Parts: sequence; C-alpha cells; structure tokens
Amino acid sequence: MTEAFVTPAAMEGHGSYNRSSQVQAAGMSPALPMLERAARTVPLPPGSQPIVIADYGSSQGRNSLVPIAAAIEVLRERCGPDREISVVHTDVPENDFTVLFQTLLNNPDSYLKTDSGVFSSAVGRSFYGQVLPSNSVTLGWSSWAVQWLSSAPGPIPDQVQVSYSKDAKTRADYRGQAAQDWQNFLLARGRELCAGGSLVVLTMALDKDGEFGYRPLVEAQYATLLEMVERGFIRAEELHRMTIPTVGRSQEDILAPFGTDEKFGGLKVEEAEVFYGEDHIWAEYEQHGDARAFGAKWTAFSRASVFPTMAEALDGGGTARITEFMDRLESETAARLAEKPERMLIPLGKVLLAKS
Repeated sequence: MTEAFVTPAAMEGHGSYNRSSQVQAAGMSPALPMLERAARTVPLPPGSQPIVIADYGSSQGRNSLVPIAAAIEVLRERCGPDREISVVHTDVPENDFTVLFQTLLNNPDSYLKTDSGVFSSAVGRSFYGQVLPSNSVTLGWSSWAVQWLSSAPGPIPDQVQVSYSKDAKTRADYRGQAAQDWQNFLLARGRELCAGGSLVVLTMALDKDGEFGYRPLVEAQYATLLEMVERGFIRAEELHRMTIPTVGRSQEDILAPFGTDEKFGGLKVEEAEVFYGEDHIWAEYEQHGDARAFGAKWTAFSRASVFPTMAEALDGGGTARITEFMDRLESETAARLAEKPERMLIPLGKVLLAKS
C-alpha cells in the first residue's frame, strides 16, 4: 500500500477545537501586546479605504476573538468610529468554517457584537501561498498555526511527533520542510501586506536546548497507540502512517531567512523572542490536586488539535471506527497522564514583522 499523508490541519468538527483550546488561548496572551503595538503604529490606508486585518490560520474562531478585538480597539482610537474595517479569517479548505461563522455571530466576545463598522469574511486556502490581493493587508495575525507543515515529508518510524524521533534522516526531512514552509509563508505575506503593514506570528517553538515540549503528553499518546496495535485494535501499518506534521522552530530557525540585515521578501524583523508559555492546566492541578482532570484536559487539547490527523491513517470502518479510535486514544492517554501528572514545557515563539 502506498503511503498516505493527510492535510495538516485536519480536525474534529462541531466546535471541538473551540471547546478544547485552553492551551492555545492562554499561550497567545504574551503576543497580544505585540499586536497592539503594531496596531498603534501601522500606517493606515489613505482616504476612506477599509482597514484590512488578516487572521492567518483562524481554525474555528474562538481564539481569534480576543486578539482581533484588541487590534480593532486600538485602530478605532486612531481612525474614529466611521472607518470601515474588514477582517479576513483564513484557513485550509478542510477547516470547519460553519463553526467559525457561528462563533463570530453568536459568541458574546465577538468583535461583531460591539462594532457595526467591522465586516468579517473567510478564505479557504493554505497560507503557504498568497491568499489575499497584493498590497491589501494593513495588519496580520497568526496564532498557533505555522507550526503545521504544508505536508508531511514521510512517515516517522518510531514516533508520531518528529521532535521525539531518534531517526536522524526523518528529523532532517521535517526540519527542511519547516524551513521551506516558513519561507513560503513569509514571501506570501510580504506580497499581501501594504507598505508599512505589520504581521505578528505566534507559533510552537524549540527552546535553547532544542526541546519541543509536551513530552509527557506525546509519550502517553504513543504508548497508547502501541498498546492499540498489541491488542489488535489498529494495525501496525496504520500506526506507521500516523504522523503529527508539526515542527517547532528555534529562534535561529525563525530568523534564518532574514540574514544579517534582518530582511526577507520585503519584510523586516522588528521583534522576535522564544519564551515559555504557562501551563494553566498544571496550575489548576496544583490548586485542586485532581489528577484525572489534569489528564482529561491535556488529552482534550490533543483530541481537538491532532487526533483527527492521526485518525486519517485508519483503513476503513467509517465514522464509527474513527470515533471509537479517538475515544479510546483520549481515555487511555488521559489515564496514563493521571498516573503521574507533570508540568508541560510549552516553548513558544513570537515575532513582529513589518513590510518595508
């Protein structure tokens, strides 16, 4: 059988990502001041042209509400109440755009609830190519998205997350794909941004020791998958095809395309930092001591973000088998985490870019 690899951002629908994205919501907060500074200084379009904000990798929308609302609030201080603002959310075609639009319309935190001069739309296309007209975007935001590769270079022989593979060639292949994807992302944004436009990116990263983080979670997931093979619930060939096509980038990786003058594709680095996000699930565990809740919350994070990608590797069985696979993987991974709760290391990178 030929190898089959899935669209990187496959996810469970019906709002599951919105319900289980506590880690992403907490992790993006350190980048919000960077976005607000960009909104405060970015040149505005001349005359009455709409101000365009692009949200690259919106997913189902919940984690876009706070940062986009914050940017709009700062822009309103500068342009007044009458200037029209266009917010364009982009993600791959497989994204659950129905939930995205329901979130924008119905969530009480939606920016549409407080500003009638803001208009939302969406584009279903990969951001590793140009998705919006050239010189049209005033302010860009991308959170927890560019760690997803445009495609998986191949199977990971001894893991599902390449950061914990011991296979040197596989790790090199994934690093190479991540480097190319990052360049493609930057080149496309360089074309889309207006002169002087700004882009803020928040992504999974590698710390100074090369650590990707989430080790207890990844190891618990992989141990569960191996046990599923032993019990005959999934076949070894199916596990072999399962991969989570995400790669953390070090600060050196983030800055690599820019060279000594810190410019690439018309973009210049204004700020860049790798830091540790706070493990709020661990903080809650320290307060209440509920190991089962700790395991359940971390595994819900994985179910929403990466389980559907792994489920795409299953042969046959339809929706019922996929659901059973994810249910078992969730409950058994959670049980393993509950046996020995550990704080998760969460390396993140944030970068502010401006178009020359």
